[in-house]
Amino acid sequence: MNVDLDRFDSRRSTVYANRGMVATSQPLAAEAGVSILREGGNAFDAAVATAAALNVVEPTSTGLGGDVFALYRTADGEVGAMRSCGSAPADASIETVTQALEGTDDLERYYPASRGYAVDGDASGDDLEMPFLGPHAVTVPGTARGWEATVKELGRKTLGEVLQPAIRYATEGYPVSPVIAYYWQGAEDLFRDGHAREAYLFDGESPDPGQTVTLPRLGESMQQIADEGADAFYEGSIADAIVEEIQSAGGFMTHDDLADFEPEFIEPVSTTYSGAEVYELPPNNQGLIALEALNVAEEIGAGEHDYDSPDRVHAFAEATKLAFVDGHHYVTDPEYEAIPPLADKSYARERARAIGETPIQDPAVGVPNANAEDSDTVLLTVGDEEGNLVSYINSRFAGFGSGLVAGETGIALQNRGASFSLDPAHPNSLEPGKRPFHTLVPAIAKLDEDDWMAFGVMGGYMQPQGHVQVLSNIVDYGMDPQAALDAPRWRYREDGTLGVEERLPNAAKLARRGHDVSVLPPVMFGGAQLVRRRGDTLAGATEPRKDGNPIGY
Repeated sequence: MNVDLDRFDSRRSTVYANRGMVATSQPLAAEAGVSILREGGNAFDAAVATAAALNVVEPTSTGLGGDVFALYRTADGEVGAMRSCGSAPADASIETVTQALEGTDDLERYYPASRGYAVDGDASGDDLEMPFLGPHAVTVPGTARGWEATVKELGRKTLGEVLQPAIRYATEGYPVSPVIAYYWQGAEDLFRDGHAREAYLFDGESPDPGQTVTLPRLGESMQQIADEGADAFYEGSIADAIVEEIQSAGGFMTHDDLADFEPEFIEPVSTTYSGAEVYELPPNNQGLIALEALNVAEEIGAGEHDYDSPDRVHAFAEATKLAFVDGHHYVTDPEYEAIPPLADKSYARERARAIGETPIQDPAVGVPNANAEDSDTVLLTVGDEEGNLVSYINSRFAGFGSGLVAGETGIALQNRGASFSLDPAHPNSLEPGKRPFHTLVPAIAKLDEDDWMAFGVMGGYMQPQGHVQVLSNIVDYGMDPQAALDAPRWRYREDGTLGVEERLPNAAKLARRGHDVSVLPPVMFGGAQLVRRRGDTLAGATEPRKDGNPIGY
């Protein structure tokens, strides 16, 4: 069954409630989170329950084989962050990966031409980029221990309790929603081996919208983690299956790589924009890109233009372009490379001098991996009656990730290592034990003394520029939460084009100004979720370009 995703015409309203709110991209997952709130859990418990449910009902964008991050504001006013992303294996280096690639006759396995990815010439070192698929793209997954740390440090319930809704969906079945069915079709070509095809295809085919499916292997793995804790993933039989899957395909991950992993609670980075204080994740995530773009945009008065004016889009797009130039060059694992103060106002003042009436041409945005531009993710936001707010993001990077599923576990393994560079001079070059440039960025903003919101916009390199647009819609133009997400978007592309939605006003004037404008379908503009707390009232909004909805009570 074909699904037309080129338009969305349904009207949505901001959802209001007092006791709890969950907003995400699939209604059954939002319901899972609300069920935990009703049973006495707090926003952090509900976030993990929702993320776990999304692993089952939206497996095209997230999974236990990926990473997870959080930005949050607790009821007592603390703003904090959690980073749970793994590194390259200890035996993975530019030399070992390059040698492995030069020794293969099946480059299509790693650089699928069907996805627009190709390597020029033979498999020799100068021609190679980091593989987009396959065992060398797999980094240590952070999700299981990240979930466990979230509920242990910040929640009220146990990991086993919050995993139950996801386990029920996996074992008892659920009907697939339309956008997710559309993305599931890619698995038919991606999955080559029996483990993957048996876990996620049904008689060799992806499911249609409304078709009820079960994922029993994934459900069994989740139940094992519920019973034994995250150690089952990193040190038990699940770990055995992960190592066997990767090594049998020629990769380097070991039991020690998995067992040594631990999540981190870290300090967010922040700036102010139009009176709002905005918190993002520090490197190795791309939160600094969003903050630099906001600072440059504020310096040039981007939000002072009329909303429908092409001057507004030009100013914000140019600010974002400069932030991408810096972020895609400098952002990497801070334990390996020093990173300039990209979020400083003084730095933004210097960068803003490059912006004029016409677009900056050929700004040398050196993306870590071109295929990452439109990668898939899930984002969820939760608020509870106590005042806790959390923005939570969980991903395998590109859809079903590397194309590998670990044995009989039903766990698809991420391809986050594709973000590394094989150029030893690049700050984000592959090194043993190093974490790659990471796209995932949840966000928190303080709009006033008693007015906070958890938000984010999933979707590869759309994420920071989505943050800029949603925040500006609210603080510069006074939109309510749902209107801020409904508004037509633009996005600067790696190839230098300015992608716009068909509904964006005055796009032709942007072209006349010198922008290389291309009209893209709505699914190319990310997936935003937002929960805002003003006083004792929670407001929820969801991405109209996805399947989800906010649920409050």
